[in-house]
Amino acid sequence: MGQIFEDDGAVVPVTFVVCEPNEVLQIKTAEKDNCAGVVLGSAPLKKPRKTKKFKTARQFSSENLPQKVGEKVSVAIFEGCESLIVTGVSKGKGFQGGVKRHNFRTARHTHGTKEGRHGSTGACASPGRTKPGLKMAGQMGGEKVTLRNRKIAQIFSDKNVVAIKGALPGAINSTLILKIKK
Repeated sequence: MGQIFEDDGAVVPVTFVVCEPNEVLQIKTAEKDNCAGVVLGSAPLKKPRKTKKFKTARQFSSENLPQKVGEKVSVAIFEGCESLIVTGVSKGKGFQGGVKRHNFRTARHTHGTKEGRHGSTGACASPGRTKPGLKMAGQMGGEKVTLRNRKIAQIFSDKNVVAIKGALPGAINSTLILKIKK
């Protein structure tokens, strides 16, 4: 993350996203493939193989994208666009307790209290099990997160960098999917 100064002197917190040019790998049509779209490949491998040349390949709708195999898609497609839909995987935080994971309160620990001792999870003889969805301690983070209406602060076409207002999901050097909001 960083910051950009606007013309009126306001400081805007932004996340700088490096958008390497993606290559069109395949054009899908509704008649042939039962869905219309474009398959883009990103992060070329250092040693490309016969069947795999890119680390990731994903299918997108064909609007605003080139329609020839082998063409490059750069940050130029974001020119004139005001907001984006950003999808990524949030940072994994491991196994966490209920206080951090679900904002549970703790009992007071003074004057010999007995409130801090926990009992059952709430089930009696019927149904005799813990119901699904009960908030408990467990794995936190590492989930797919989609943020909508993220404003573009600035585009650096020569460096293939997009500055997006606010924080984005994921760790440094994680992969994000940027889509133009219709």
